[in-house]
Amino acid sequence: MSNVKNKEPLVHIVKRDTLSTLQSWLIRIASVAVALVFCAVIIVLLTGINPLDVYVTMIRGAVGSSRRVWSLLQNVAMLLCVSLAVTPAFRMKFWNIGAEGQVLIGGLATTAVMILFGSKLPTAALIPIIFIASMIAGAIWAVIPAVFKAIWNTNETLFTLMMNYIAIQIVSYFAYVWSVPKGSGAIGVINGTTHAGWLPDLLGQKYLINVLIVAALTVFIYIYLKYSKHGYEISVVGESENTAKYIGINVKKVIIRTMLVSGALCGVAGVLLVSGTDHTLTKDTAAGRGFTAIIVSWLAKFNPLYMVLTSLLIVFLQKGAIEIASKFELNDSFSDIITGIIIFFIIGSEFFINYKLKFNKKEENA
Repeated sequence: MSNVKNKEPLVHIVKRDTLSTLQSWLIRIASVAVALVFCAVIIVLLTGINPLDVYVTMIRGAVGSSRRVWSLLQNVAMLLCVSLAVTPAFRMKFWNIGAEGQVLIGGLATTAVMILFGSKLPTAALIPIIFIASMIAGAIWAVIPAVFKAIWNTNETLFTLMMNYIAIQIVSYFAYVWSVPKGSGAIGVINGTTHAGWLPDLLGQKYLINVLIVAALTVFIYIYLKYSKHGYEISVVGESENTAKYIGINVKKVIIRTMLVSGALCGVAGVLLVSGTDHTLTKDTAAGRGFTAIIVSWLAKFNPLYMVLTSLLIVFLQKGAIEIASKFELNDSFSDIITGIIIFFIIGSEFFINYKLKFNKKEENA
């Protein structure tokens, strides 16, 4: 009877030692390059279009004119703002999937103040009230699942997700109540004649104030998470709740406080979208940013400074994809496929940052 030997697999996965920041980003950049090559093959096979023409069109679609550059910066700022909002909770491993609803409730508070007090208060008083009301509204919407999690250990992922749908229905209701003309179900431009409650233009640029506010928030959240006592407590709770309790951290308090911060930042995003950008409110005002922000925050390893880059990349791809569909008269789904492939490769690169493939040498039979 022959002896049966257990054969080692040809390849197995090994946990990497920690890579430097430069090495990690080089892997991510390489993944984008590979994704572009892969997309080029798909483009040629499905459409016969020169891939270089497609990529040039993407660039022009995103930054082909000063108007498009400012539109790009505005969209980056809004996505980054929501990403900053969810990051403190994610660092704590509280999976806040409810940013979409928190932004909508913040935007609803902005809308209410603009409609109810727009003709009664000067702009100098109205804008601070808008920010305060919206931050409070967003914070309240976020703290509800936080309280349930802290006291009864409910599932925060499902809870915050369901809160999104409630927020959508509330906004839809008030869109009908405040609709112009009555019964249309659409609010229309708020204070279009007086511009009461509209964030002012700076240096002739409509979106500059939004960009500056989000830039300031980025620096603030980076300092808050990295150097403050609250940031330290968030990190410890995220690593281990038992360890946090052992060293005297009040875990329930940290959960509630952190979600108040996340919700308030979503409220700021609501202000910037309603008062600074659209000047109206619909159930689609958040435009999926609450979900896209999860990818932005995760890809940046919850680092607010790196999130500037990941936000820019995703918005650039979105803008470019729209231009591709328009110029080449392709179905919108095709441009979404190209964007999705690139994002998939970027997400996949995280595997090679954390792990490596080890090949075993074949044993020679004696």
